Amino acid sequence: MSRDTATAATDPASHDPSTRSYPRIVVPPPGPRARAVVDRDATWTSTSYIKEYPLVVARGAGAMIEDVDGNRYLDFMAGIAVASTGYGHPAVVAAIKEAADRFLHICGSDFYYEGMAALCERLAKLAPGSDKKRVFLTNSGTEAVEGAIKLARNSTGRAGLVAFKGAFHGRTYGAMSLTSSKARQHAGFGPLLPEIYHVPFGYCYRCEFGKEYPSCELFCVSAIERDLFARQIDPGDVAAIFVEPVQGEGGYVVPPDGYLAALRALCHKYGILLVCDEIQCGIGRTGRMFASEHAGIEPDILLTAKGLGSGMPIGAIIARESVMRWKTGAHGSTFGGNPVCCAAALATLDVVERELVANARAMGERLMAGVRRLATRYRAIGDVRGLGLMIGVEFVQDQKTREPATDLVNALVQRAFSRGLLLLGCGRSTLRLAPPLIVDANDIDTGLAIIDECLTALA
Repeated sequence: MSRDTATAATDPASHDPSTRSYPRIVVPPPGPRARAVVDRDATWTSTSYIKEYPLVVARGAGAMIEDVDGNRYLDFMAGIAVASTGYGHPAVVAAIKEAADRFLHICGSDFYYEGMAALCERLAKLAPGSDKKRVFLTNSGTEAVEGAIKLARNSTGRAGLVAFKGAFHGRTYGAMSLTSSKARQHAGFGPLLPEIYHVPFGYCYRCEFGKEYPSCELFCVSAIERDLFARQIDPGDVAAIFVEPVQGEGGYVVPPDGYLAALRALCHKYGILLVCDEIQCGIGRTGRMFASEHAGIEPDILLTAKGLGSGMPIGAIIARESVMRWKTGAHGSTFGGNPVCCAAALATLDVVERELVANARAMGERLMAGVRRLATRYRAIGDVRGLGLMIGVEFVQDQKTREPATDLVNALVQRAFSRGLLLLGCGRSTLRLAPPLIVDANDIDTGLAIIDECLTALA
């Protein structure tokens, strides 16, 4: 990596334009060194890995990634919304090194250490609402979902779980059973967890009921009571409703105003727990610490992971104290709340709270405005939606029929990669824009310019 990029990993002043790095392709990817790694990986790793494009990372700094052949990329996907503070943030790296120097592991289920207690306290106090919370730390988002399933059933004595079409909650058995994003994520793994019911999400651009907001009066929420609870499962048998405040894999879908509040009211009416899966949309991503804050609601259980550790594996179940009352030994984890990961999470929260929540709002507004300008020029863009730095751009073959333009999104992602911009799709034909929360105006404008160039060639 060049001197200016290497400096960016350790120097907070690296946001100065004089030290800025820009995308640079020196050899068409994959270059010879990358190809060797790709071939080795293909020989030895599980065939289940997806591998979106042949990016072979050598190092990162700020919002930039450099591959093993010297190609430099601007990252607009942040390792799937994980690299919240960017790559090599000095405060996070220092916290990791300091913790690693002291000790790497002692099981938090059985013993005590300050970092775990401090992180649980921090998350409990950051979570939305005034009720006291308790926290269980995990290694990942899917583990947080699994624990939440157990907690909801244990706390309520009920078995039923409601989730949403398009939802993604993870790939372990319980989380996979709640997931309804792509059929291939279920294929060949049945039978799945019983007593799970899927209902339409508040996806206004593709409303399954053919309604229009706001005249629909949130028909998709009232349908849960009118149809699901009347025909399939008594609400008294439902333990929890699991919802992503902003759907991730389902297409970066933001539900309409009042939607989450209506779900909250429905749950309160029947004594059902509301579980907000903020694994992707939490930790400052939407311009608030947690996306459910935009709706002014207090979840009974809130799940977080991804951006919490700036890339270190850590997640959390944050629940009302009245809910998290399971008995000693009812749930545990050998590695969950690892001391080095706790240190990374505490440092990440410091940085996010101090500066990146506000930056996500400001840069999100700039990115949204730029994408909306593109939408006026390219009829293939059917819908633009998002909060903060979690923006979805849905592409269609025709504005009237709204037929998904899946091939166009795939081609756009690949073309952008060849020009030094890292992107990913989601849903059926949505481009997700989720850069590290440290991006600045130059990063946003550079990314938009590359997307514009690619669309000119493709659309």
